[in-house]
Amino acid sequence: MTKKEELIASFDPNAPSAPGSLYGLPFDLDTAELVIIPVPWEVTVSYSAGTADGPEAILEASAQVDLFLKDIKDAWQMGMYLLPSPENLIEENKKYRDLASKYISWLESNEEDWVTDELKIIPKAIDEVSEKLNIYIKSQAVKLANQGKMVALLGGDHSTPLGLIKAMSELHSSFGILQIDAHADLREAYENFTYSHASIMYNALKIRNVSKLVQVGIRDYCEEEMDYIKGSNGRVKTFFDEDIKSAIYEGKSWKAICDEIIKELPDLVYISFDIDGLDPKLCPNTGTPVPGGFEFNDVVYLMKQIAKAGKRIISFDLNEVSPGEDEWDANVGARLLYQMAAIMGVSQGKLQFTP
Repeated sequence: MTKKEELIASFDPNAPSAPGSLYGLPFDLDTAELVIIPVPWEVTVSYSAGTADGPEAILEASAQVDLFLKDIKDAWQMGMYLLPSPENLIEENKKYRDLASKYISWLESNEEDWVTDELKIIPKAIDEVSEKLNIYIKSQAVKLANQGKMVALLGGDHSTPLGLIKAMSELHSSFGILQIDAHADLREAYENFTYSHASIMYNALKIRNVSKLVQVGIRDYCEEEMDYIKGSNGRVKTFFDEDIKSAIYEGKSWKAICDEIIKELPDLVYISFDIDGLDPKLCPNTGTPVPGGFEFNDVVYLMKQIAKAGKRIISFDLNEVSPGEDEWDANVGARLLYQMAAIMGVSQGKLQFTP
């Protein structure tokens, strides 16, 4: 019997969850099939902060998640493990977040008379530390993938997964991104930060191996971003929230809309999930909430349909979970993370849908 088999045999999935590990599971780096990289980072957040606390809050809230999924057999047995958050990353986030806040305050005040040499160099300094972060995440992800692990990322703000997407481009010659989000995130160097949370998809599309970006639920975007979508020659396909809702109001089923979304995706899919793609009642403390959005089961259904269609989910990220004063956002995030992990496992043949 292998070490993992021994852990499964001795673990009671119906017992109260033990704190300290993700979902109270007994797995470690060696025995988990899926390893999740936490990135407590929100340096370029332009509205409300708090997403850097997301990974730790989700870890804590995960103790309340029941492990049984009625349509995915023994999902927990796949093994999921959340790496510890590096202390130096937490410290750097605070340091550079303070610098970015000063710069954003200056931008918003538009007071040229109090610009200083320090302010002038802040964007470059933050770009440099963000590039270091991207390199760290990419190296971690490639190393884990080469060990046979599935890899995912838990942010942090939505700038954080660029290194993971770059890692996937080293491992796969061509793949598509499914972005579930309230925002298009196609701004170029937003607020003069190259690696802004509002620029993640602009930066991802610089990667040649990303063949297609399919955006779902978008409802907050600028004219520049719309022009980018229209000028992409089909490389970007956007399902706007307003259009989805109009179609549903006029009698089209969510199943039919999901089929249309899936037709736009290539066989290999990376899922980038900004929690604000959901209705704000499910994520009221997220950085930039927007009215509209999806119910929890809407997006879970879509992702399951992707797996049932034979698409392979090569990796995913979950971002912008800000816990606030209670555990509500983290509670939702923990449940969403568990579903995404299990669905990815199904798509890669690690798990099966229950007959």
